[in-house]
Amino acid sequence: MPTMIDLFAGCGGLSLGMEQAGFSTIFANEINEKLFSTYLYNRNLDDSSYFQGDIKELNKNIYKYKNKFKEVDLVCGGPPCQGFSMANRQRILDDPRNGLYKAYLEFLTMTLPKFFVMENVRGMIKGIDEILNDFYRFLGSQYNLSYQLLNAKNFGLPQNRERLFIIGNKLNIDVNKIFTDIKKNKANRDFVLKDAIGDLPKLEPNRIKNNTKLENKNIGYFEIEYSYPNSEYANFINNGKKTTKLFNHKNRYNNDRDIEIFSLLPQGANSLHESIEHIMPYKKRNDIFKDKYFKLDENEICKTITSHMKHDCNMYIHPTQSRGLSPREAARVQTFPDYYIFTGTPNQWYAQIGNAVPVKLAEFIGKEIVRYL
Repeated sequence: MPTMIDLFAGCGGLSLGMEQAGFSTIFANEINEKLFSTYLYNRNLDDSSYFQGDIKELNKNIYKYKNKFKEVDLVCGGPPCQGFSMANRQRILDDPRNGLYKAYLEFLTMTLPKFFVMENVRGMIKGIDEILNDFYRFLGSQYNLSYQLLNAKNFGLPQNRERLFIIGNKLNIDVNKIFTDIKKNKANRDFVLKDAIGDLPKLEPNRIKNNTKLENKNIGYFEIEYSYPNSEYANFINNGKKTTKLFNHKNRYNNDRDIEIFSLLPQGANSLHESIEHIMPYKKRNDIFKDKYFKLDENEICKTITSHMKHDCNMYIHPTQSRGLSPREAARVQTFPDYYIFTGTPNQWYAQIGNAVPVKLAEFIGKEIVRYL
């Protein structure tokens, strides 16, 4: 079984997709303890197989893992890179805000995997020439590498989510050919939001403030026994694996005004819609806040799931219920399987899910890398 190291692992979306493609995770690194708790909760990794802390510390102590890191097939991860804007004339590599990006490159030089995958925001493509030069500076000419913007919706997944992927290998394989083959992968059909969330239990608005531990049949539960209806989408994300429990399907608090807005807006409408003009709280700044509220259309794909959901779900209003999407519904859109459990508080669930790579997109990428290996 091919081996993988996951850096900046988060809650594990990228790892999980690669694992479903056939990789075995031999090591993972993440600095955020709350994110990593979910990652570890869903896996059986011994203490020598992960490092919870700064990747720079991992690099300093990499000699401790010398035997484990021999002949690694894949290193993947998405280092935060705040200083890549072309308006900033300082070199990307030298910008102090990009220390984690540099640490990622340094890790590659010390492990020399057969393949690497770097994932990041689409805006990073503005500095792609400089980024590729940095890879060549660190790795020399021993790696073939290229990049593509990949959008989850083009793979039949129910979300408009475009991200930059850089793939490199030292097997003398044309990476553009790999990307061509990746884009041949697709879901069984083009799924929409209704496919992703339509089989989950209905929830009522939560009108009780400052009680995140409250659970009941109206607002939902962290964990409850549930008999899932037969669903093509559920079979797709679960790879045929059955679960008898429903996790993280719980509604957050909303005030009465927001609940009324949620109920009045038609599907596909935003803050400018006439149905809420009489109660819209930001009318004087509508040009700025036009997407402050947005009701999703069940017959379309979902807008990009982001970590902003930890603050509110006003831009992710359920298409037929007067509430925002639950964390489990957001996870469904991100193609996490139903048996994957998010730990922490409800706001932390949203942050973890919003920052993740769509699991099935990672799987489609991983399948092609496995095939080439």
